[in-house]
Amino acid sequence: MKYGKLGALGAGALLVFSACSGTTATAAPGTSTAPGGSSAVAAGAWCVGGTVKIGTELPMSGGETANGAPTANGVKLAIKQQNAKGGVAGCKLDINVQDDALNGVHDPQTGAKNMQTLVADAAVMGVVGPFNSGVAKAEIPISNGAGLLMCSPANTNNGVTQPPEGDTYRKTNPTKISYIRTASPDSIQGPSAADYLYKDLGKTSVYIIDDTETFGVGVGDTFQAEFKKLGGNVVKRDSAPKSTTDYTPLFTAAAALNPQGVYLAGTTPTGMGLALKQGRTVSGLETVPFVGPDGVADLGPGGTQGATITIAGAASHDVYGTVGSAHDLADNTFTAAYTTEFGGAPGAYSAAAYACAQIIIASLDKASATATDLASAREGVRANAVNSANTFATVLGSLNFDKYGDNVHPFISFYKVDMTLAGGKGDWTFVKQESFSDPNAQ
Repeated sequence: MKYGKLGALGAGALLVFSACSGTTATAAPGTSTAPGGSSAVAAGAWCVGGTVKIGTELPMSGGETANGAPTANGVKLAIKQQNAKGGVAGCKLDINVQDDALNGVHDPQTGAKNMQTLVADAAVMGVVGPFNSGVAKAEIPISNGAGLLMCSPANTNNGVTQPPEGDTYRKTNPTKISYIRTASPDSIQGPSAADYLYKDLGKTSVYIIDDTETFGVGVGDTFQAEFKKLGGNVVKRDSAPKSTTDYTPLFTAAAALNPQGVYLAGTTPTGMGLALKQGRTVSGLETVPFVGPDGVADLGPGGTQGATITIAGAASHDVYGTVGSAHDLADNTFTAAYTTEFGGAPGAYSAAAYACAQIIIASLDKASATATDLASAREGVRANAVNSANTFATVLGSLNFDKYGDNVHPFISFYKVDMTLAGGKGDWTFVKQESFSDPNAQ
């Protein structure tokens, strides 16, 4: 792997933001502070109308609801809690919600139009999203050109940030990063899943099917490379677009090669949930482990709209998944607060989205001390968030980002479906968590 494993992170004290000083301090969960106490400064002329916004750009409808809605809820919770404390520098927070799902599936061009809308809203100080890497590639050039911060809780494709591909999305302002992500890239997510299938589950051969999308192909490539490196045999790999309605012929041909496991490289809305359901009907694949990345491991219980377990039904047994974020949180009050607010458990990236909102809020708190108008406040948020010398207190723990915008201390969490949960409808259970170090960190 490109990343070095550090081991599991234990829950710890929540740290507060420290700008450039190299020091940290403890604070109550959810507290956002900045050097100089700028949170106590009354809103000035820069805060037009007394309200500023955090945007969300996520897939919020159709089959994507299981991914987008709980992610957006993480942002809504952070905003509500911050407003209960008086907002930021006397300025209340609001939300600008955008949905990049088209006909129920994430769509890059819809995302690009949404990003233009967010850029045009001068009150938007930063954006949480998008969820899908293909959408990110359409949006980053727009946000980079406008200097609007994006913080993705879920994008994992290597090329979104890392050169040479990542450089192509920042042509307008190549030296001004406007995109950061709290999620772990596919350079560790794919290999981690391969390691889990080979070592933890003891399977030495696998069939891989991807959905032809940016994310699916990328995570499939890194999974395949690592599985082979470990000594495993990839018996066959297929690509099937989201328009596919019958995966049975592909699985039938693969089953003849006797794979001990299957890797679903993609997301449930782009076909992997249906592939799981149909693959289980093929002789020889009834009980082998199916493993998927986030997008398959959406952590939605059976019955949740668009969730993997809902789509696949009884075929969801012996299914494992990875999520590119921490399960063990630094702020152990988050899950209870989320559940109380929304009447259900957080999704795979609810906490990561909450962390993005915390970073935007802390950066706005810092920027408000010198901002003279909305434009200067927006630029201050961007510059502060991407500064690799800054460390942020978040629900995920203490975070900072490398020169490309990647989280310096990413995590992978592993889950398994337990069909006895949720009244027999099935739900995901946590297996373990691993942390990694970023070799690009300065």
